[in-house]
Amino acid sequence: MFLAPGTQSVALFSQLSIDRGEGAVLYDVDGNRYVDLLAGVGVASLGYAHPKYVAAMQRQVARVHVGSFTTEHRAALVKLIAELTPGDLNRTQFYSSGAEAVEAALRLAKSRTGHTEVIGFWGGFHGKTGGILPLLGSNFKHALGPLMPGAYLSPYASCARCAFDKTFPSCEWHCVDFLRKKIELETTKDVAAIIVEPIQGTAGNIVPPPGYLKLLRDLADQLGALLICDEMITGFGRTGKMFAIEHEGILPDILTVGKGFGGGFPMSGVIAREEIAFSKPWANPSGSSSSYGGNPLAAAAAHVTIQTIVEDGLVEHARRLGGKMLAEMKRWESELPIVSDVRGRGLLLGMDLVVPGTRRLLDKKTTRWIFDALLSRGVLAMIYNPEVRINPPLVIEEEEAMGALATMKDVLGEAAERLIA
Repeated sequence: MFLAPGTQSVALFSQLSIDRGEGAVLYDVDGNRYVDLLAGVGVASLGYAHPKYVAAMQRQVARVHVGSFTTEHRAALVKLIAELTPGDLNRTQFYSSGAEAVEAALRLAKSRTGHTEVIGFWGGFHGKTGGILPLLGSNFKHALGPLMPGAYLSPYASCARCAFDKTFPSCEWHCVDFLRKKIELETTKDVAAIIVEPIQGTAGNIVPPPGYLKLLRDLADQLGALLICDEMITGFGRTGKMFAIEHEGILPDILTVGKGFGGGFPMSGVIAREEIAFSKPWANPSGSSSSYGGNPLAAAAAHVTIQTIVEDGLVEHARRLGGKMLAEMKRWESELPIVSDVRGRGLLLGMDLVVPGTRRLLDKKTTRWIFDALLSRGVLAMIYNPEVRINPPLVIEEEEAMGALATMKDVLGEAAERLIA
């Protein structure tokens, strides 16, 4: 009754009151069981009540839980991150939200380059704070202007729904050529950074074609700008690699990480290349600090999460199980007339729901019916929009995942029948 409006759509639509969780399963206060294909939008990487996570958090909260001083876990965490990240991405600063980390990354880019402008992409999502709103390629920023100047947006390589109505690869990277022209004609050629999600999450888990990130890397170098890869949702095993940039073999100047990084505890970070991290004023004392960033409890959460992902082979599990789920969903394109453009990497999957016989996305009244029907059968998924996102906890068992997909297929089949009738 006293909660302010504007909370996450899935919580508002489901009206669930959760009592507990175990693995990839949630239980509400009435004892109903739900297989979770959401993971708090990729946050619950270890699922719920993982014994290693519970033990580490209980131990730490009984010792010290707040403060900016170095602790055993924070020292071990920054070392572990440096060992796992490619190249010389070896300096980490911690924050408590994704938007906070992205804002810090943009400040670092400006500190390093001395430039002021930033390039983002249609469909991109990096947070909702004032400095990030101009970079959102969506309606989240509507009615919130005027926005901070110096930000420019260009179409992402979302090939199934190309903004230019082109076809890959015959388009010969038209979207990248357009971006070059946009920078030449619209900016003051003072670009500090290009910020991009290796896979766009909020847009529907959109996977760009191979080679796209390499072209953006080259363009950033030509401009004297930094390349920031926002791996909030893709980092730490989600895509079947430790980081999504590893699928393309490129090295950005800055990685931003969060969501599954803390296994559910608010924890995010900026991971920068060695020489870049020392750029001032970002590198001045308190120049990049955060009140809660890397506190003892957060550091313990992230440390045990990444340790568990490595020790339990969850990156390979995401690759193998995600591949099996993707193959099953790909079959739906020919079996279910409302399913189109199935896509994904690892346990970051997506598809479009369309009007049968067309490429037109389903209306939200229909997708809301699908969401409600699926929920009533014990499956929680981000399927209330026509751009469906599937990102379960990395610990989900194959039987749970494939069983949830079978239920989803049944519901989608019923929805198709309702539309055709």
